[in-house]
Amino acid sequence: MATTLPLADLSDRAREIFRLAVEGYLASGHPVGSKTLAGAINLSPASIRSVLSDLEVMGLLGHPHTSAGRMPTDIGLRLFVDGMMQVAEPTAEERAAIERQVSTPGPLEAALAAASSVLSDLSAAAGVVMVPAGEPRLAQLSLVPLNAGRALAVLVGADGTVENRVVDLPAGLPPGALEAASNYITRHLAGRTLAEAAAAMRADLASGRSALDLASADLVQRGLAVWSEDAAQGPVLIVRGQANLLDEAALNDLERIRQLLDELENKRAVADLLDRARDGTATRIFIGSENRLFALSGSSVIAAPYRGADGRVVGVVGVIGPTRLNYARLVPIVDFTAQSLGRLIG
Repeated sequence: MATTLPLADLSDRAREIFRLAVEGYLASGHPVGSKTLAGAINLSPASIRSVLSDLEVMGLLGHPHTSAGRMPTDIGLRLFVDGMMQVAEPTAEERAAIERQVSTPGPLEAALAAASSVLSDLSAAAGVVMVPAGEPRLAQLSLVPLNAGRALAVLVGADGTVENRVVDLPAGLPPGALEAASNYITRHLAGRTLAEAAAAMRADLASGRSALDLASADLVQRGLAVWSEDAAQGPVLIVRGQANLLDEAALNDLERIRQLLDELENKRAVADLLDRARDGTATRIFIGSENRLFALSGSSVIAAPYRGADGRVVGVVGVIGPTRLNYARLVPIVDFTAQSLGRLIG
């Protein structure tokens, strides 16, 4: 990513014209010309064109067509977002719509889908919610024989969930091995995540503290592995409102929108990008070529983490759309949605 010029490098006149050009573009989705700007600032079109040319040389504005006005580059948008944008708080109506959708009775998955939908509605772009793959904490794990070669592993999570998996058994398994493995997991590994349980068992075996024989230890590993594989399959990604991307302004740039829709299909890559917002304390903005995934379509992402009752990040919520998103309005909306999900989970 190219380095953005500091605002101090711009004169007061250049800063004001740049601000007006960016705000005009974000409001209309179209390049802004000198005649349009002349109606908002007390300068002649010729003087404005001179400043626009200077801003273009600096790499802050682009000139897409010979007869068109200017539009901000990704570097220009970054300068505007970081140093000039005046963030507006969500309106009472917007807050009420978010709270109403997120707090709809039902399973958590429904609330997450509702959050994605309301963000899509409010932004006229695509709303997205990412939930990392869950890793249950063990309460109990029982291994029940099915036949000579297989057993049913019944896992009871600390949250009360119950799941079953079929486990392949090694040949020549001694009597009592299944019961010994089940008892070990319940007594010694309860309350741990799958990864923590596997690490604790390995430490017990290495130190000689474990009373498990090799056959039972192998069964414990097999029992834990079937859920570890599921947890490693990746995060859950909920995307709503892709049709919003096909608005009137997009009709002249259908190839870019097709590219964006293709990029949204790569849910693993989208989740990896959103995951970069997990470590932030505030809403993150990824503009155009700043992220490799959406560089081809020239799209932007506004994302914020949401947290559980213990303060740990649970997932990420956000908006994906063209670079002409209304950042000043959407940043606080995304942030408020993240806070609402956090209160729901807490």
